[in-house]
Amino acid sequence: MSTAARAPYFVRSFERGLAVIRSFDAEHPARTLSEVARACDLTRAAARRLLLTLADLGYVHSDGRLFRLTPRVLELGYAYLVGLTLPQLAQPHLEQLVAEVRESSSLCVLDGDDIVYVARVPTRRIMSATITVGTRFPGHVTSVGRVMLADLPEEELEVRLARAELRPLTARTLVTAEALRAELGRVRRQGYALVDQELEEGLRSVAAPVRGPGGEVVAGVNIAVHAGRTSVESVHRDLLPPLLAAVARIEADLRVTGPARAASPGTGTRR
Repeated sequence: MSTAARAPYFVRSFERGLAVIRSFDAEHPARTLSEVARACDLTRAAARRLLLTLADLGYVHSDGRLFRLTPRVLELGYAYLVGLTLPQLAQPHLEQLVAEVRESSSLCVLDGDDIVYVARVPTRRIMSATITVGTRFPGHVTSVGRVMLADLPEEELEVRLARAELRPLTARTLVTAEALRAELGRVRRQGYALVDQELEEGLRSVAAPVRGPGGEVVAGVNIAVHAGRTSVESVHRDLLPPLLAAVARIEADLRVTGPARAASPGTGTRR
C-alpha cells in the first residue's frame, strides 16, 4: 500500500480493509493469514484483526486456515452497478454482436488509469485470466483503454503517460511514452484501436469508442480473439465492421435516452 502523504481526513484502517478484500482474486480465491499479510504489506497481527472484522461483518469466511470472500462482498459494488445504466442498455447489442461474430465482446469504462469491465458476453475462454464484470486491466495496454485514452485532452493524457507503468507484459508491449503517444494518435485518427498480443501472448483485441449525446467518449466496446485462429487482416475485414455497427446502435440508444444514461463514473483523472 502507498506510503505517500495523505489528507488529514484519510482513514488508513479503511484503506487496509479494502486492500485485504482486493487481495482475493481469480488466482487467489483462498489465502492464509500469512499470504494476506504479505500481499497487503501488513503485519500478521494487523491482517488478522482485519480478516476477523470482515468475517464478523459477513464478508469473509474461514475454515480455520484459509480465508475466502463470501457473496456478500457483491453488495459493495451493487449500488454502482444499479446506478450505471449504460451496461444494461449495451447488453442486448453485445449479445447481437457476439451472435454475429462468434467471439467474446465487452463494454468497459475508464476508472483512473485502468479499464473496468461493466458488461460482457463471452463465447469461450481465450485468456489465462478469467474475465468477468469488475475485471480491471491497465488502460494503456488494452484496445478498449486506448480508444478512451485517445479522446482525453492533451494535458490530461500527458499526465497519465507520465505516471503509467510502461513495463513489457509481452515482447510486443509498447514500453515508451513516445511509442504509446504515437499509437494513440493513430487510434484518434482512425476511430478504433487494435492491440496485437501486448497484454497477453496469443490475444488480439479490437475496440471502438462509445460516444454520449454530447460527443464525449463514455465507454468502449471490444472484441477479443485468439491470435492463432484469427489474423490481423481478418480482424479488420470480418470483425471491425460489425463492431462499429454495434457501437452505432448503442450510441443511437444513448441519444434517445439522454445524457444521464450515458454518464460513466471514473472517467476523470485519478484523485
